[in-house]
Amino acid sequence: MITVIVVFLVLVAIGMPVAFAIGISGFLFFLMEGSLSLTIPPQVTLTQTQNFAILAIPMFIFAGNCLNETGMTRRLLDFASALTGHLRAGLAHVGVVSSFMMGGVTGSAIGDATMYGRVLGPGMLERKYVPGFAAGVIGTSAVIVTMVPPGTGLILYGTLGEVSIGRLFAAGVVPGVLMTVVLMLAVVVTARRRGYERELSRRAPLGTVVRTGLAGVWALIFPVILIVGLRFGVFTPSEAGAFAVAYALLVGVVIYRELTWARFTRALQDTVNDVGMIMLLISLSGTWGHGLTWDRIPQRIMEALLGISENPQVILIVLVVALLVAGMFMDSTVLILLLTTMLMPVITEVGIDPVHFGIVMVLTLTTGLLTPPIGVIMLVVCSLFDTTVPAYLRESVYLFLALVGLIVLLAFVPELALWLPQLIY
Repeated sequence: MITVIVVFLVLVAIGMPVAFAIGISGFLFFLMEGSLSLTIPPQVTLTQTQNFAILAIPMFIFAGNCLNETGMTRRLLDFASALTGHLRAGLAHVGVVSSFMMGGVTGSAIGDATMYGRVLGPGMLERKYVPGFAAGVIGTSAVIVTMVPPGTGLILYGTLGEVSIGRLFAAGVVPGVLMTVVLMLAVVVTARRRGYERELSRRAPLGTVVRTGLAGVWALIFPVILIVGLRFGVFTPSEAGAFAVAYALLVGVVIYRELTWARFTRALQDTVNDVGMIMLLISLSGTWGHGLTWDRIPQRIMEALLGISENPQVILIVLVVALLVAGMFMDSTVLILLLTTMLMPVITEVGIDPVHFGIVMVLTLTTGLLTPPIGVIMLVVCSLFDTTVPAYLRESVYLFLALVGLIVLLAFVPELALWLPQLIY
């Protein structure tokens, strides 16, 4: 399997699309393992997509794209500005709070960073924000959306690891809130050190807060409806995806009346592009999954970790460090697909709660996207703000420390993630 991993890394390094690199390197395993039939790769590739729960992924992506086309982003930005515009570096706070609110709409950290970089970026630079700091705020804030239902990473993890998606959605709420708080504190510290001023001389009137909040309420209650519906058996995860599409169409066509035919077709086109990429990754990752199982990789990892310590928290910290490093080199979606089936037997054996681990894993992998050498979010925001990676890293120190500190806290205090699912399930 080591040869397969090396070939995969080489193919990615020379610029081959990750999905094809996974498929080619995975097929290589069957060529090298003479006892395995070459009819297995196409079988496992098809089997990967024949999971009813996976239907939730294209549905939620389509719902999010439809909501984006209804002017939901503008409404939530207005609400976030009314709440935090009076603080030092107010636009930075708006970016953090908006990412939390938009989690139920986008579900994608990279998409969130791209969108808010384009929407808030010009205003931040116009107000003399250092480009590296502006890029850091938008990039780190984008990680929040992975914790707010319906995050794509949590759906993938739950589907592949056979973990309750409803529990994962509920478990992501408190970490999402905590992430918003610690990032806002990091912005406050940075704003004081850099001398950023308040952009509004006083708080927005209560009437403005209420008015803008009501305008964006349909996005704000969306995650709540999903969690409650899944908890009480109103719908399964796949049916929740279908409900999300109906909800988005209702809001866009009937309530806001902004989802025109042109915008609908644009949302459909974006969905086809997104889903095509994700489903290709899911299907071709089946060859890797079969190879890892055949080569007893999960059992070997478990033996190695137990050789270090039998303490679940020590093992979890070791895994967190490994996941953070892995996230620096590869997209979190790919890593979730490759690592979930590999690590699930390990965490089950040592007594780590799968829901707790899912939250820590998704958050850690996404945080890795913010760091060199090839963190995708880092490259996106540095490009949008026309800043260098060293400047971005220098201006984002407190933001990074806030995220890493939260990950460590979640690893050592699982109740932060498990409190809400234990309360409602």
